[in-house]
Amino acid sequence: MTTHPPRGVLALPLHMERHGEGRSSIVLLHGYAGSSFSWRYWIPSLAARHEVWALDLKGHGSAPAPPDDDYSPHDHAELVYRFILQKDLRDLTLFGHSMGGGIALLVALRLLDQGRLRRLVLVASAAYPQRLPPFVKLARTGRWAQWLFALVPKRRLIGWVLRSIVYDPSNISGAQIEGYAEPLRSAPHRLALIKTAQAIVPPDLGEMTARYSEIDVPTLLLWGRHDGVVPLSVAHELAKTLPRATLEVLEECGHLPPEELPHASLEIVERFLGGDISGAPTHT
Repeated sequence: MTTHPPRGVLALPLHMERHGEGRSSIVLLHGYAGSSFSWRYWIPSLAARHEVWALDLKGHGSAPAPPDDDYSPHDHAELVYRFILQKDLRDLTLFGHSMGGGIALLVALRLLDQGRLRRLVLVASAAYPQRLPPFVKLARTGRWAQWLFALVPKRRLIGWVLRSIVYDPSNISGAQIEGYAEPLRSAPHRLALIKTAQAIVPPDLGEMTARYSEIDVPTLLLWGRHDGVVPLSVAHELAKTLPRATLEVLEECGHLPPEELPHASLEIVERFLGGDISGAPTHT
């Protein structure tokens, strides 16, 4: 269900869908060039026990793509933070995949000492300096990327990207390709993806990473063993740094655990939410 802000509340350039009810809330943040579509296999089960908010970040999915330059991780995190305050979300579990995981970490730092954030779930999460994946590097080329994204068939482009980041490319479906390709048919969204890519490495990244140890909430780190986008070494570093982190690694899985292994990954998440995975330090 898509919601709209009541009168008197400043509209945010996000797209939000609310599923389910419950005392506890979940906010889902997708990765670069993704949308709430990325969580489609998890949402029904999560919504059976929780109020679930699936967000499309600014310039992604069905969210507006304003022609400004405010597309850095800090800009995205500020919008999510303002959304949480507007909705007065409490007993909150913040989920983030890939770029969305890096944004979730920034939001968590903003929520320190507010008593809102209960848990964190980071799936193949950006966090530290690393090699950028080819699609993001391509998007950072600016005018060349604008030309390429406009002329190359969107399904062909997205099919190439998806097959390059999963463990088994043969499992990529036409419906999956279409779900990611649709936003790229919008020129403003293509430009927003380029601006997001160009700003994806914050100049203060070192200052950010130095503060991760302050995030003292139970945190699930969920990774594919064969992730070629955000390597498993990032997960191990987060597991050492976050005070209450548990690392779970999925075999025969790449960068998209919620889509490559939806049932196995969801089972781990639900055990974590149910308290069977405590958030005590674990290294896998």
